Amino acid sequence: MSGRGRLALCAYAATLMAACSMLPLVDPVSWLVQAAFLLAIQYGVGALGRRVPLPRLLTVAVQLLVTLMLLTVAFAREQALAGFLPGPQTVMLLVDLLSEGADDVSRYAIPAPATAGIRLMLVGGVLLIGLAVDVLAVTFRSAAPAGLPLLALYSVAAGLSDGGADWLWFLLAACGYLILLLAEGRDRLSQWGRVFAGAAGPARGPVGGGLSGGGALAPVRTGRRIGALALGIALVVPAALPALDSGLLSGSGAGNGKGGGGGTISAVNPLVSLQNNLNQPENRQVMSYRTNSNSPQDFYLRILALDQFNGNEWRASTRRLKDVPKRLPSPGGLSPEVAVTEISSNISASSSYRQTYLPLPYPATEVRVGGHWRYESEGRTLVGDGGETTQGAQYQVSSLVVQPTSDQLADAGPAPAAIQREYTRVPDSLPKVVRETADKVTRGAGNAYEQAVKLQDYFASEGGFTYNTSVNSGTGSAAIGRFLKDKEGFCVHFSFTMAAMARTLGIPARVAIGFTPGTTQSDGSTSVGLRDAHAWPELYFEGVGWTRFEPTPTRGTAPSYTLPDAPSGDPAGPDRPETGASAATPVAPSASESCPAQSRKQGECGNTVAPGAVGPTDSGTPTGTVVGVALLVVLVLLLPMLPMLWRIRARARRLGFSTGRTPGDVTARTLAAWREITDTAWDHGIVPDESLTPRKAAERLVRLGRLDTNGAEAVHRVAGAVEQVLYAPEPRPEAGLSEDVQAVRTALRASVGGLLRLRAIVAPRSAVRVVWAASARRAALTARWHLPRRPAWLRRPAWSRRPSGQEG
Repeated sequence: MSGRGRLALCAYAATLMAACSMLPLVDPVSWLVQAAFLLAIQYGVGALGRRVPLPRLLTVAVQLLVTLMLLTVAFAREQALAGFLPGPQTVMLLVDLLSEGADDVSRYAIPAPATAGIRLMLVGGVLLIGLAVDVLAVTFRSAAPAGLPLLALYSVAAGLSDGGADWLWFLLAACGYLILLLAEGRDRLSQWGRVFAGAAGPARGPVGGGLSGGGALAPVRTGRRIGALALGIALVVPAALPALDSGLLSGSGAGNGKGGGGGTISAVNPLVSLQNNLNQPENRQVMSYRTNSNSPQDFYLRILALDQFNGNEWRASTRRLKDVPKRLPSPGGLSPEVAVTEISSNISASSSYRQTYLPLPYPATEVRVGGHWRYESEGRTLVGDGGETTQGAQYQVSSLVVQPTSDQLADAGPAPAAIQREYTRVPDSLPKVVRETADKVTRGAGNAYEQAVKLQDYFASEGGFTYNTSVNSGTGSAAIGRFLKDKEGFCVHFSFTMAAMARTLGIPARVAIGFTPGTTQSDGSTSVGLRDAHAWPELYFEGVGWTRFEPTPTRGTAPSYTLPDAPSGDPAGPDRPETGASAATPVAPSASESCPAQSRKQGECGNTVAPGAVGPTDSGTPTGTVVGVALLVVLVLLLPMLPMLWRIRARARRLGFSTGRTPGDVTARTLAAWREITDTAWDHGIVPDESLTPRKAAERLVRLGRLDTNGAEAVHRVAGAVEQVLYAPEPRPEAGLSEDVQAVRTALRASVGGLLRLRAIVAPRSAVRVVWAASARRAALTARWHLPRRPAWLRRPAWSRRPSGQEG
């Protein structure tokens, strides 16, 4: 296989290894197989184009066109011309799929389902990154900049991942990049020998970096050690920085597990971070509100409803959005015979709370909020449009307090066929124990309402379940079966399991995500904190509509219509509360003696005393996080500049060499000037040739560099000075070496195009000397300490170890 063929194969492998970092984000992972197959075709087209050979830009254009055709065949074949040629309809369909994919990403938790839109984003992204890597590393033979698109691919995965093994994917992606660098280094080294390095012998002189007679060592000899050092730094540095958010679409300030501190529910699907927020040591405020409701214990703030259960997770259906009406439609299924009271509430969101969905009491009838919001009618939710979030939002909501009696719920008729069909589906993977337990618990119930109450009581008090936020928060069929066996979990497990069991009984059910009522403050407002995040089931009863139940022990309150002989409240009040006050509401209840010790430790049982007069505060983003992010940004920006900075430093050191008059100083200063000319020519595309004498090397540089008269004379003067210090009995100093080097550099810059001049500055080829110098030091340590030798395939090839001056 040719050098470019090996390089293309390594680029292909590096792209796939970096793409593996996105495997935890989507389930199933079959998209990667499709991406690998299409990427192989794309790389094959590039290899054919280079073999013809086509001009570089034409090769890239052909690859780009083939990539678009591949995406057309994979995702829009029916709208394509002749089944593979993209047309206007194809482009419109791909754009729509991308838009749907973006909506899916903002809706689903990790792992998200591989919908058509998400699959297009994944496969298309891998193909575009793969094309960039192939163009940079193979077509333009510059592997180092190819690390940027690979880094971008990994950064997307790392930013979205919620797992704890991200460093493994980083290692895989980094190893792919190192393989690519080593392949390029070996390919380059196979085309030329050592750089002309002056006199033979062990002495290096202060110029350093390959001036010995032994020549420079190949990058392949030290790549493994340098790579290990780089990986070590990359793994240790992030560990020392403040933890950042995780989740499918994380916002600012979310904790990352127990003890994180300062977190907020920021993912679009709060299940991503709900458990982390429940475990925060500080119940940091995310919202506050005032309401004229006479039943504050029932004032749940609802974010969205999860109504699809596929066996792997509960998730919200993808539904159409429309403009927010001035008055929201009447809730579906609510009969005029059921007593309702309309209340008003003023709600304020913290500046640290960023959520795409607007928390609302259910069912809201009118919402007055600034910004760009859209309405989803089935779940009666408001969704931010164009990046709109709840951050710092202040809004007023009118909502209904629905007060059904137990007789009305017991006499509820059958649900409409569409609701019955959609909200009673259960996956085939649901364990039999779920249905069997539901039948056992509800035995003797005369109607769906009595079945629902029995399910609630089974989880809340009679089944021996324990509230524990440290349990694995899986939501699939296996997690439900495990929860019924272990009888330990938190609100996610209780609500999802009750909803699944209700569906097996034929009762339409879904799961709502939001907040419990919070804690009343001394000024009459109510504070909602991180640990008020909650999930609860909603069951549908014809004539009442979607109805809340509370199966989680020690969390929230059981609705009055589920309690025996409990009188219902009669909230009343003005349409809108006054700005500075609200109706009288009770202070937080004292902790119950029956509350579990763990919940009491976490502060989930309420306050034992009335809260103080200190109002809610929001400390904002921690200073440590800001400093950490700033350092990370500086690091990312600085890394690509390291070759340029090293080159500037090397030039200044060589041209500013000591003006001593001893023979050693004269030799070192002259060889430093020659090395600078050699490296400058290398940076501008003239690869060094070690087999030539200084005079022949100067003639070659003049010819290949098309130097003008001043540049040609300058390079010959420096070459003559090199011959004089190497071969004369007593070296004599030459004046004006720095000016000659600058003249050669000016002539080389004038002889090439703007793109090559830019590369010579930003990504100089001669920066590889840093790697060679490290390899030489490692070789010295190996010889001194008798370290194990490397495998044969990593040793420097014999042809590169010829004595200095040998022709070949």
